[in-house]
Amino acid sequence: MSFLTPERGQLESLLPGFDAVLQDMGLAALEQDSGPALAAFKQAGGPGLLIPRDLGGIGADPVAAVQVQRAIGSRSPSLAVATTMHHFSVATIVEMTDRGLESILLEGVATGSLLVASGFGEGKPGQGVLSPGMTAKRSGKGIVISGVKRPCSLGMSMDLLTVSVRVDGRLAVVLVPPTLPGVTRRPFWQSPALMGAESCEIVLDEVEVPARLVSYSGAEDVLDATQIGAFLWFEALICASYIGAASRLAEMALGRPETLSPQLTSALAQLEMAMAAVERFAGRLTSAERCERMLGQALLIRYGVQDAIFAAAASAAELIGGVGFASAPDVALLIASVRALAYHPPSRVRMAAPLGDWLAGARLRLE
Repeated sequence: MSFLTPERGQLESLLPGFDAVLQDMGLAALEQDSGPALAAFKQAGGPGLLIPRDLGGIGADPVAAVQVQRAIGSRSPSLAVATTMHHFSVATIVEMTDRGLESILLEGVATGSLLVASGFGEGKPGQGVLSPGMTAKRSGKGIVISGVKRPCSLGMSMDLLTVSVRVDGRLAVVLVPPTLPGVTRRPFWQSPALMGAESCEIVLDEVEVPARLVSYSGAEDVLDATQIGAFLWFEALICASYIGAASRLAEMALGRPETLSPQLTSALAQLEMAMAAVERFAGRLTSAERCERMLGQALLIRYGVQDAIFAAAASAAELIGGVGFASAPDVALLIASVRALAYHPPSRVRMAAPLGDWLAGARLRLE
């Protein structure tokens, strides 16, 4: 078996020809702001990856989906991260398909190859991950939303935006067409790493959204089935995406005969161990056991994956050497990209106490 063959084979099976397109474009082009990656993803039908086949989607199972994300991450970390946000939004809608028009929406996303950005509350210090980042009030035709989301991946290419708000004490998931009056996109992301994810600032200023685009989820301080299901999908997909980015560095080292060593073998072992954990976890995503306990396990796996890929990426970069680092921007870009897994909420720093309490017998809370 060649390194990354199973994952790239899965990508070829579900999105034929897409891996070759990414390889031909090259890392530098794919990581550019407003680069060609997202348009190519749409053209390949990628937005329908998790949407059931009876709704026009590809219907990938969770294990296949994480394999695809690793393969994409090995070609373009930005694309893997951006598409994870799309899949997270889609997975949230899939979790709610028994509540009305969600099935029609999913069919539209699949058949139209639409990109759905995630505007759920994140990126605000001191605020819990479940706390809505937007405010909402009822209007005669639905609700009016105001607030800011930054960073918001897919900000420039999105066809729809999902946000969470609190309405009359309940959490609601709202689908916001970016063409509605009051929606503004502004530059935000300054880091050269993950520039291709199109993470910008989205401002909603008194945006009126029709009632048919609002679905109610539950209480803000209680993890209901929809929230748990969506978070489980997110952790599996985001881990696989960053494993892919670290795998690109290992692949570069593997391609140099002079770097073959026990140190490289150790780095490869760390990556395969991390991926095996994610695949095993992903295999349980459609089971009836999904619960608070499984979410706690997912977070522990995610933080273990962080340690594994940070170490593997550092070892691979060291083996590539100073000349390789200095002669092309790829190594520095990939190292910085891999580190970004630590910045996705809920962060390990914020979750240290809640996870400790949970392991001691308390209810799990997300910070």
